[in-house]
Amino acid sequence: MTKKKKKDKKNKKVKAEVQKVQKPGMFWLATETARAAFEFSTFFPYKYFASSAVEADPHPVLVIPGFMTSDLSTAPMRKYLTELGYDAYGWGLGRNYGDEADMDILLDIADSLFQRHRKQISIIGWSLGGIFARQLAKVRPHLVRQVITMGTPFSGLTENNNVVWIHNLITNLRAEDALDPDFLADIPNPAPVPTTAIYTKQDGIVPWTYCLEKTESDIHQNVEVLGSHLGLGFNPVVIEVIKDRLLYNLENWQKYRPTGALARTFLKVS
Repeated sequence: MTKKKKKDKKNKKVKAEVQKVQKPGMFWLATETARAAFEFSTFFPYKYFASSAVEADPHPVLVIPGFMTSDLSTAPMRKYLTELGYDAYGWGLGRNYGDEADMDILLDIADSLFQRHRKQISIIGWSLGGIFARQLAKVRPHLVRQVITMGTPFSGLTENNNVVWIHNLITNLRAEDALDPDFLADIPNPAPVPTTAIYTKQDGIVPWTYCLEKTESDIHQNVEVLGSHLGLGFNPVVIEVIKDRLLYNLENWQKYRPTGALARTFLKVS
């Protein structure tokens, strides 16, 4: 086989792989708001009946909101984590427009939280917020206890999804040109800290296949939940996973296994 034929064959294979990943279906997109509203309505009854016992030593938790949302979207989760005994913080930078310059500010925030509490930080990132969470952990791994992402398309940030047009508009029509190429290239790489990637196959915003670690390991796990993209931060099953994960650090880390009836019914783990 000639070099040209080999190259053509390789290009066809790559193109076929790209075509396998499609935008979320219109049904899931059209029902995102309604499904998220339902998940939000179940969050408060869940809080009332769920156990508030914290078994591990409390530590700071930084929660980073999704694209075009602010700390208001993560307030219910942070309030609940505070009630459980954690020191939960928003990112404090207003709406998340995916500005790469925010990374420098987040690094300062991480340094400040570590100095204040003298404990490693758990970072939770919702959607695009998870990109920042992962990158922060790569730059400051000694400060980060673990990373939890929710519907974060870290393996296909600029590929087919239903929000890239908004990002393109804000970044002068070319999302990939607005970010440093090295920064973009590094995003799919796993962070050197325990990481839990939460995703849903009913995601109407981003392809769920982009929200998974390509290779799981002893400290990297994918967890599938039933729910919408916009409701992940209020989804009781997601909160169950987060509560369990926050009990662990690198020294005692173990993969998540559903224990309660709620988790066993609505979760799928590898």
